[in-house]
Amino acid sequence: MIDIAERDMDVPLSELGERQARALGHWFGERPKRDRPTIVMASPYKRAARTAELALEAAGMDDIGVCLDERLREREFGQLDRLTRSGIESRFPDEAAARKRLGKFYHRPVSGESWADVALRVRSALDTIGREYGGERVLLVSHQVVILLFRYVFDGLTEQELLAVDREQELANCGVTEYRFDPKTGRTGGMRLHRYNDVEPVAEAGQPVTAEPDVASAAR
Repeated sequence: MIDIAERDMDVPLSELGERQARALGHWFGERPKRDRPTIVMASPYKRAARTAELALEAAGMDDIGVCLDERLREREFGQLDRLTRSGIESRFPDEAAARKRLGKFYHRPVSGESWADVALRVRSALDTIGREYGGERVLLVSHQVVILLFRYVFDGLTEQELLAVDREQELANCGVTEYRFDPKTGRTGGMRLHRYNDVEPVAEAGQPVTAEPDVASAAR
């Protein structure tokens, strides 16, 4: 078991995480005005909310404010919270066997969420963004599984395609994934991937690029 005193949602940013967040903010501040966010939404987890706040402050855009949305929170692990893979196999062998049989996309731990459950949150958040922030440039500050599931929804990926994307690389802390509206996508236009897991903001600032999970938790 990972020995952390706080709830996952209360784990703060590390000192390095704060530097990476400021580097991201400086990068946004140097972008042309047409490329800067006009709306900022973040997971209510402390580390995500603080990342958004520090980035806006460093960009000189802290007047925008951060809208916290629980639909952007990390995937919930239920009874597997804080357990490593070996801990899961030791304490809950039936759960480990179920995960192996169903796969990580559909397996839902007791009192937790599957990736498919998180996809429902993502679809709901997108409905709100489309309804309330049409024409805005929206910055979302979230977590790895949530970001992957935005790709799943936007790109119309299959389960297998999504898991292949996940296997290719870990998402870097403060890496940038960007979609832009393209009128030539689909019959009526749609979102097209412009950049994925771009570490330029952190690297340009001379900060270490890290891809470790922002907090130790159960196997994704």
